[in-house]
Order: sequence, then C-alpha cells, then structure tokens
Amino acid sequence: MQEFQYLMPTKILFGQGVIKKNASLFKEYGKKALIVTGKHSAKKNGSLDDILEVLKRNGIAYSIFDEIEENPSLETVEKGADFGKKEKIDFIIAIGGGSPLDAAKAINLLIANEDSSKEDLYILKPMKTLPGIAVPTTAGTGSETTPYAILTNHQKKTKINIVHKVFFDLALLDPEYMMAMPEAITINTALDALSHLVEGYLTVKANLFSDIWAEKGLNLFSECMDALKKKNFTYLLREKLLLVSTIAGMVIAQTGTSLPHGMGYALTYFHNIAHGRANALLMKAFLEIHPHRERVDRILSCLGLNNLEELGDFLDSLLGEKEKVTKDEIIAYAQDMTFNDLKLKNHPAKVSLEDIYQIYEKSLNLQ
Repeated sequence: MQEFQYLMPTKILFGQGVIKKNASLFKEYGKKALIVTGKHSAKKNGSLDDILEVLKRNGIAYSIFDEIEENPSLETVEKGADFGKKEKIDFIIAIGGGSPLDAAKAINLLIANEDSSKEDLYILKPMKTLPGIAVPTTAGTGSETTPYAILTNHQKKTKINIVHKVFFDLALLDPEYMMAMPEAITINTALDALSHLVEGYLTVKANLFSDIWAEKGLNLFSECMDALKKKNFTYLLREKLLLVSTIAGMVIAQTGTSLPHGMGYALTYFHNIAHGRANALLMKAFLEIHPHRERVDRILSCLGLNNLEELGDFLDSLLGEKEKVTKDEIIAYAQDMTFNDLKLKNHPAKVSLEDIYQIYEKSLNLQ
C-alpha cells in the first residue's frame, strides 16, 4: 500500500442555526474580526446578520471588506489586506462562496505577514496566519475544508493557486443560507463538488482515507441527482449538497485536482464560464481517456450509473447548450495546459497535446 499523509485541521460544525447556537466560540478567536465577503449575497441570505449578531453579543469589534468579486483578483486581495492592516484586526471571518473564502485565505497571509505583498503569495517561504472562520453560503468549492486559494492573475490571464496552504480553523455550515440560491448557481456549484470528488478519486495522490470520503461523497451526490434534474431545491437537497461540497473539499485537500480543473481555468477566464460548469463540460471526455478504468467504473457505481453515456446524459441535462469556441482558441488553451505541471503530474499517465485538444473538442461547441 502506498505511503500517504492525511491532515484535516478544520473543526466543522453543521446544522440549522449553527452560528447562533455556537456564539460563545467566537470569543476564542480574537477581539476584532475582519469580515471578508461579496457585495450582496451574505446580506440577502441572512448569514452576515447572524455573524454580526454574535459578534455584538460577545463584544467583539469588526470591520467589513465586502468587495470580493467572482474569481477574485490579486489586486482585490491586496486591497482587502491593506484595509485589514489599517483596521488592526486579529482574526478573519469569510462569508460566501468559494471566491470570498479563497480571497480571505490570501488576505489572511498578507495581514499576518505585515511586510508582504501579493507576489509573496507565490513564493514558497514560511508565512504566519491569523485565526480564520469560514461560513460557506454555496455548496461547491469546499473551500472551507481545503488549504487552497485560487486567484485571478490578470497579468498571466488565468487563475492560479497560491503556494501557501491555509486551512480555516472553524467552518460553520448552515444549509438555510442556500435556500434562496439561484438555479444556475445551485447547479454550477453542485457540479463543482462532483468534479472535486471525481478528480480527487483519480489523481496519483488518492489514498485509502481520501477514497473513503470520495465514495461517501459520490453516494450522497447520487441521492441529489434526480432533484437537480427536476430543479426541486428542497431544504433536504441543500443539506445534502452542502455535505457533498464539504466532503469533496476534504478529498481534494489531500489529493488535489486534475486535468478538468487546469483546463477549465481558460474557459472561465476567456469565456466567463462558471468554474463548476467548466469542470463539468470537460468531465466525460476526461473520464474517457483515464487509464484506471476500474476506478472510473467505481465512480459510476457510486453514482448509481451503468456507463459513461449515462453520466454524459445526466451532465447534459444540467448543462444545456454548450458554449461555442473556435479551433484556434482550443489549440491555444491546449498548448497552455501542457505547461501546467501540477495538474499533469496529478494524472496517472502521460498526457499529450492531442489528448488535451481532444478533451476540449469533444466537450465544447466547436465553431
């Protein structure tokens, strides 16, 4: 059996009303919080109000940085860190989907290491962190249980993970915050969680512990598939999808992701395709070339499917019409992907430029 390490330092609390029920915990993390979030969703779904209530109840001061955009940029992260330094905060609360949670990790590093700059996020050296709390309000990225922070680098015209690993100390999971989540976001984030389970199960770093979680996550996702197709977004569905997302985060925290994630970044950057949707568009063609057929079959079995065609039909039912790209565009994206050593090394076989091109071509509407 292969050697492996397993680290999951994040404390997870799950359930309806979990923030207010555990209000006293916040006193353990500091005296002044920086709340990192986006412009609107945390205000609409009640999560921000709940956080503010428990902070006030505990006499904890706070400042709010609510400028996190979808696919947050290095510039936004640096702005948030400058704000946090000026406010003299000593812990961070991230509220929202993957974008605020990822941004908060990078902001954390830049505040905790006062003389650092955004360039230091990509230099492997010792860096301190402040305590961090995550309140996810979408069910897709699993950022509350991963050490990753994927940021948009406009100079390189792509999304890149920072080199430092930052886990949240505490993740507070309440499905109630997702009840009003729009249809498209519900589907795209669910597909993102599925892609984490699938890719995590198939990387070279997959191990006994990550497999146990991945298979449980896939089983849970199978219980959501019919409701997703019917767009029957009940509280029970939200509950299961949130668990799937968090479990999937625990998987990729150990295994990383693979080709669809690396290839999907170009689709997100150049075509504004939502991250989870981009991964799902590429999933079937990726599975068709994967060398470990027994593991692909195990994924299908956990999902209650008989073959890849059934998976493709399910994905198509959620994805609808596929985006148009030109041949020249996917040639360029495929060439760029050949330099993504991290994702290529996570795949258990050599991948050619033609393999990558074929995945793109089969997955998109070629003009």
